[in-house]
Amino acid sequence: MRYFLGADLGSTKTHMVIADENGRILAFSRSGAGNYQSVGYDGMSRAIEEGLAQVIAQSQLPISALAGAGFGIAGYDWPSDEPQMTGIIARLGLTCPIGMVNDAMAGLFAGAGASRGVALVSGTGCNCRGWDPETHREGRVTGYGYHMGEFAGAAELVWRAMQLVTFEWTRRGPHTQLSTVFIDAVGAKDLGDLIEGYTKGYYNVGAYLAPRIFEVARQGDQVARDLIRWAGVELAEMAKAVIRQLDFADCDFDVVLAGSMFDGGPLLIEPMWETIQAFAPRARLVHLDAPPVVGAVVLAMTQVDLTATPEIRRELAATLKQALAV
Repeated sequence: MRYFLGADLGSTKTHMVIADENGRILAFSRSGAGNYQSVGYDGMSRAIEEGLAQVIAQSQLPISALAGAGFGIAGYDWPSDEPQMTGIIARLGLTCPIGMVNDAMAGLFAGAGASRGVALVSGTGCNCRGWDPETHREGRVTGYGYHMGEFAGAAELVWRAMQLVTFEWTRRGPHTQLSTVFIDAVGAKDLGDLIEGYTKGYYNVGAYLAPRIFEVARQGDQVARDLIRWAGVELAEMAKAVIRQLDFADCDFDVVLAGSMFDGGPLLIEPMWETIQAFAPRARLVHLDAPPVVGAVVLAMTQVDLTATPEIRRELAATLKQALAV
């Protein structure tokens, strides 16, 4: 029996698993954030060392028993990042072949049933990556959010919402219930106080407020509804960029949705999908129903040319859900 290590290093947590070649999860761990952009390289190293120690102890396997390892790493954005990442992973003492990708690609490996696909991520931030195994090409956006005109994760949604709230205050735009919700959320006295506190940095108006925007939209607020539609179209434009890079527009491929923003449902997903399908009508929509660490295990299996069949993927997802429930 061969065993595989999968690790998903995110901006808020790190998940790590050991699975056998049939897809059965033997061990699962949670540790701290692994994105070096938020916790530094020392924090990244601590997260994966703690996670590995936990799964090795649970599985009662020696490190030498691992046949392959896969790492999906938030913040692994450029080739120049590779030497530092490789050095940190080398400290783990793994003796098996190792694969390392951006965490968005791990989501793609977890969710795509076809050989080619695009992963569209919208959580706290946003990202989009694609892969064509036939040409060995990867498509991507920068992953740097509004700085590079890429929208919209929860942070960008709230960032844009604050602009619209400010438009109400300056009479540039219409009234929106978002103003009241944001005032109440931070304890501001009124709209002017909210904007002053936001611009001076003593009111935290951040990604945590994104679910409230969806609530206001469902209650019929037109500004909030238009805002969420804008976010959906912007996510679609990121996907279209990757589709162009990979020449997928006329192909069959999966678009895998990953991230908490998609829990917002049709208000976000429908305009996004309409925009993508108008450009790539043969695309298939896939909602990722397993944590991205499943994709990291799939990546680990590819290091020894083991194909993760649909049955293996289903077993990985099912046994991981059992582990998460404990």
